[in-house]
Amino acid sequence: MQLAHYLGLLQRANENLVEAYSEVADTHGDEPDVADICMRFSRSSARQAEDLRPFTERYGQDADEEPDRLHSDLFQGTRAGSLALLRDLHDVYLMATECAISWTVVAQAAQGARDRDLLSVAQRGRAGAEQQLTWIRSRMKQAAPQALVVT
Repeated sequence: MQLAHYLGLLQRANENLVEAYSEVADTHGDEPDVADICMRFSRSSARQAEDLRPFTERYGQDADEEPDRLHSDLFQGTRAGSLALLRDLHDVYLMATECAISWTVVAQAAQGARDRDLLSVAQRGRAGAEQQLTWIRSRMKQAAPQALVVT
């Protein structure tokens, strides 16, 4: 069974996202909503990673370094300057997309394995990831004119 591969990938992706959201919240705390919402998403991603633990114990967890590579390639710390918030949100968006698609794949596998508990966790995780993506896209749209046009 290869489910362990995606469970490991999803576990690490969520853990990396926790760190990235925390860094963005710390760096861009002067933005009215960023610190609060990024910290909320950090806690949510931590809960999602914790919700996976019973399933990584049941099915195993293939310790995959792909999410770590994505995190280190994309998110090498927050930035400074006029483009900083936009670029940091862009990186976090790509990392959150990794989680969203992985939740989708795990949900499909849970259906195939007829594991209702895993399916329920995966559906909640996917919904949470989609909510995060929606906010990040919206916040990027808000930041883009200021960052890209106004000097």
